[in-house]
Amino acid sequence: MNRETYIGMDLGTGSIKTVLFDRNGIEIASASAEYPVYQPRNGWSEQDPEDWFDAAVCTVRSVMESSGASASDVKGIGLSGQMMGIVLLDGEGRPMRRAILWNDGRTTQACEDLRRELGDDLFLRRTLTPVRPGLSAAKIRWVMDHEPGVFRKTAHILLPKDYLRFRLTGEYATEVSDASATQLLDIPKRNWSDEILEAMGLRRSLLGTVAESHEITGCVLPDIAKILGIAPGCPVAGGASDNAAAAVGVGAVDEGSAITTIGTSGTVFAYSPEPVTDTTRSVYTFCMPVPDAWHFMGSVNACGGSLKWWRNNFYPEDRDYARIDADAESSVPGANRLIFLPYLNGEQSPHFDLACRGCFIGLSSFHSKADMSRAVLEGATYALRDILSSIRGCGIHPVSVRMCGGGSKSLFWRQLLSDVYNLPVELPDMDSSNSAALGAAILAMTGTGAYGSVREACGNIVNMRDEHYDPDPERTAVYDRVYEVFDSLYPKLKESFREIQELKMQ
Repeated sequence: MNRETYIGMDLGTGSIKTVLFDRNGIEIASASAEYPVYQPRNGWSEQDPEDWFDAAVCTVRSVMESSGASASDVKGIGLSGQMMGIVLLDGEGRPMRRAILWNDGRTTQACEDLRRELGDDLFLRRTLTPVRPGLSAAKIRWVMDHEPGVFRKTAHILLPKDYLRFRLTGEYATEVSDASATQLLDIPKRNWSDEILEAMGLRRSLLGTVAESHEITGCVLPDIAKILGIAPGCPVAGGASDNAAAAVGVGAVDEGSAITTIGTSGTVFAYSPEPVTDTTRSVYTFCMPVPDAWHFMGSVNACGGSLKWWRNNFYPEDRDYARIDADAESSVPGANRLIFLPYLNGEQSPHFDLACRGCFIGLSSFHSKADMSRAVLEGATYALRDILSSIRGCGIHPVSVRMCGGGSKSLFWRQLLSDVYNLPVELPDMDSSNSAALGAAILAMTGTGAYGSVREACGNIVNMRDEHYDPDPERTAVYDRVYEVFDSLYPKLKESFREIQELKMQ
């Protein structure tokens, strides 16, 4: 084999996926590897960074061996990864503790302390978002408060995918899209906010340098290259957060474009030409992995995660979710007046409440397992619509939505999304669960000069399928009515959720 290839690595919550693409974005080989999530306490979520690196090595070796590619064929590597987590390293680059993940629920008090001491105005002015418990700043504050010995010895704070960069290249670096979710980045200026760092008592040296997403941030070290089976000095691009990389992978890099990604979490993402603050404080404004562009984004903590929980407990043999889809389809729109709130791990947009929890509302002896399956899928989709409604409130009105992530494999979920959004849904002409990996590879192609810009690369690489999923007016009318009830439930249950969390069980 003698061809120009690029590696895209997508570091997810449950597994890493590594895909080898040619210059035209054609998939040559792919491999994935899982790693555990540790939950030492209720609501906590952690992973061992070394598990990520071991999985990365395993999958890169696998795609190189299965493809027959030579070491010199790989011209660049792009990284994509789960957002908002923190990896704390000592002066030798060794992890001080397990990484605290995006869906960790321990930071409510740390967030309130930041808000009380520094105020939302500072964060709104620089990060365009009030203090949020899910973002990295609150996690850093938690470590400062509860593990001061660990923090004193911390020399570097990295995001999950940037730990892989460090292990590959020896460089402490990040890029604008992922750094946006730290709540330490000046979003309009696309660099660290010295004002926030000073207010929090953080040294700028703790954080890596910030690059644009396509820029080369380092080269693979010789000893690592030997292990991976690629050439030493292979360039590693900045990459992007998982959702931003997926947007690149499906070509949503221009005004008016929007995507919905359904993985463990679920995200609605819409392009914005300006860094605009959402006045309702319901969605984030982050940097696009395209220079001089931004995007609105909101996430559902347990979107696909709710369906996986349902599958693991009630359909343990249904590995590909086919039985769940069939059962859900045998029910009716609105699941016979049964509503599921998908707040299994608290919620991000629009509630930003880590204390809320999942529940079925309206459950009766009349309901079947099929109704409950449909309610889980519908509830996760209503939560996504919550985010889309907030984005529309910012003046962004997509005319269609591109769908990607593992949930996009479901024919039922594709049509459900169209009906609940009342928008056409389209899919990229590829394995859309690999969209983030392709986006990361496209950024590497751009950074190494294979293409002049990210938009040029997307224009040459990304194609959409001929199939479209259009909303059915009758189903949409039903979903509109049920959504109104869904939307009213969280405010009514908010205090009950908190009371449950505070129950003394001994």
